[in-house]
Amino acid sequence: MAAPMSNVDEIRKRVILSEFGVRNVHTTDYPGNYPGYDDAWSLQKFKKNFRIEVVHMDDTSMEFDMIGVDAALANAFRRILLAEVPTMAVEKVFVYNNTSIIQDEILAHRLGLIPIKADPRLFEYRNAGAEFRDEEGTEIDTIQLQLKVKCTRNPRATKESSDPRELYLNHMVYSKDMKWVPIGNQADVFADAQIGPVHDDILLAQLRPGQELDVVMHCVKGIGKDHAKFSPVATASYRLLPEITLLQTVEGEKAERLKRCFSPGVIELENRGGKQVAKVVNSRLDTCSREVLRHDDLKNLVKLGRVRDHFIFSVESTGILPPDVLVTEAISVLVAKCQKFLNELDSTEME
Repeated sequence: MAAPMSNVDEIRKRVILSEFGVRNVHTTDYPGNYPGYDDAWSLQKFKKNFRIEVVHMDDTSMEFDMIGVDAALANAFRRILLAEVPTMAVEKVFVYNNTSIIQDEILAHRLGLIPIKADPRLFEYRNAGAEFRDEEGTEIDTIQLQLKVKCTRNPRATKESSDPRELYLNHMVYSKDMKWVPIGNQADVFADAQIGPVHDDILLAQLRPGQELDVVMHCVKGIGKDHAKFSPVATASYRLLPEITLLQTVEGEKAERLKRCFSPGVIELENRGGKQVAKVVNSRLDTCSREVLRHDDLKNLVKLGRVRDHFIFSVESTGILPPDVLVTEAISVLVAKCQKFLNELDSTEME
């Protein structure tokens, strides 16, 4: 049964947070569902409604709004960021000497999870299968790193000292000890690239006098779908834009309590004729906790909702590539997927 026309816009464009559930969670804006509404998809309409607005960006994180798309497309974009944007990571670990207390397998796993600062767009994928296991890496598909550290006693340490930092030399092995060893002409091609770990202060192992590590690593290009170490983001998430509507004027003590029900900055009080009146200032800051619904005298004064086609994206890079580059690369992957699908349709029709 079709909903009354007065509620159609709310059903099509808003998710409503009620006291005992969430309403309007299903997509209903498909052609012919509502009389009088033209919900047929068109490129012109999409271009008119779709936009991306960058809210915040720095070297490692980015927040932007994606407006005018369906949740399926937004989630596809998120999953591509997590699992299909390529990076470089340690794939092969050659342990020539390891006399530390860390087993070879654990050490190799730790090394694999170290983010490697190298632009994956400048490298090719390694060949899969048996050939990958046997052949040596080349300058176009492999980065070689070396970790060679030996712990010794500090001859200058005092007899009374008990601090390992004074007693020993090289007893803490950090990611900064992973040194790049150029292959072929890489020293010339990547002279300004500063290839190596993104962070220098990641603890890899602790040694004692006489213990040493001698390890060579091969980094290759891969995607997070194959292994999490290739994922270029620490997190990539989105949420719908909150919408808070005051149905009545709320003033005095009620306004004070209403303000405390929401995150700081969402509700503010303004003076109207000597009375403190609640006003919605920035609903974007709301976490949708629905705390206000616990107050019997307030829950009917507020409508809580979310805008269905307004996604607030948060992307945090591991530091391998800037977040804006990751977003651009994810869009390129999505475009390639769409083109592949169209090509498959064309080939099927021809057959």
